[in-house]
Amino acid sequence: MATKRTAGTKAVVTGAGSGIGRAFALELAARGGRVVCSDIALDRAEATAAEIRASGGTAHAVACDVGRLEDVEALAGAAEDFLGAPVDLVVNNAGVGTGGSVIGETPIEDWRWTVGINLWGVIHGCHVFVPRLRAAGRGGVINVASAAGFAAAPQMAAYNATKAAVIAVSETLAAELSGTGIGVTVVCPTFVATNIAVNGRMTDRGRETANQLMARGKVSAEGVARMALDGHDRGRLYVLPQLDAKIVWRAKRSAPNLYLRAVSLGARLAERRLSKSEPAAG
Repeated sequence: MATKRTAGTKAVVTGAGSGIGRAFALELAARGGRVVCSDIALDRAEATAAEIRASGGTAHAVACDVGRLEDVEALAGAAEDFLGAPVDLVVNNAGVGTGGSVIGETPIEDWRWTVGINLWGVIHGCHVFVPRLRAAGRGGVINVASAAGFAAAPQMAAYNATKAAVIAVSETLAAELSGTGIGVTVVCPTFVATNIAVNGRMTDRGRETANQLMARGKVSAEGVARMALDGHDRGRLYVLPQLDAKIVWRAKRSAPNLYLRAVSLGARLAERRLSKSEPAAG
């Protein structure tokens, strides 16, 4: 029987002000957890914490820019002060979206911004919290990556690269923590309706495409959070919440060259459809 490590936890969730992060915070609270909700925007973090408190739960909001190590260190201190004990579970969820341009045309500043949040945010979260979990000899880490980390979709290189790195960090961490009583899970969803495109750095066409794909998503942010937490309870390293993520995962590993040709063709066909749907100038 799986250990219900996600029940009654003392948890920290980054990017908890909206989307998947908010869903994690609410689901953890529903499982009896006490939750520290962090977000770069304090008002968004407080809105999630207030929703938890209104439902009879325990939550605290903290402003945190995960791209800054000192902010994450301060988050850990604030969490321990609020909880009165070390954190049991860390959900490194905060992330941003970029896309719509090819390598060589994507601004270097967009690369740096994406890496600074999507990758360094996870690195900082693991660097600060894992030693505390080791000292306690228990707990867990959930890193939110994306199927983009292995799907290699064109015009998303910066995003793809950071999510691939999050998968690699998670795999390495799982190997390092094997036998310690600390679980590691990396979550790789495909398209989920969130505000990542609104707050991201994308071309107009890239944002339009992302919004269309997210609108077609079959699994909600709440569903992703539940499946991730259930997978963590079962000791799973990888959680792929949607069928299309599982199909891509298997296709790329069984026939990598054929898969990349199919992705390239699919991107060209999608580009043509978008071009035809644009209104004529004048």
